[in-house]
Amino acid sequence: VQLVESGGGLVQAGGSLRLSCAASGSTFSINTMGWYRQAPGKQRELVARIIIGAGSTYYADSVKGRFTISRDNAKNTMYLQMNSLKPEDTAVYYCNARSLSYGYWGQGTQVTVSS
Repeated sequence: VQLVESGGGLVQAGGSLRLSCAASGSTFSINTMGWYRQAPGKQRELVARIIIGAGSTYYADSVKGRFTISRDNAKNTMYLQMNSLKPEDTAVYYCNARSLSYGYWGQGTQVTVSS
């Protein structure tokens, strides 16, 4: 499985961005997809996760109510709509996909929120 993120960039506080993660390869094996982020000097943390098929979602408390994770099954693409962005949301955002046996990562996309 290959994952390619896009949509990062520089935005002012209060603004919005939408990240995309396009999956290719053996995507039939994926049962969960998610977005993680890693800020400088900090550990990588889970931002949001979606269960493929059931469509159930999970959000970190820090982004609940501001971010929305979704997936277009026909396009094998996952999205993260980020609204009301804060400077503390600045990080490299990574797409993650999991099957029963493996985990896959994208290369990451930088999100920078200026105050």
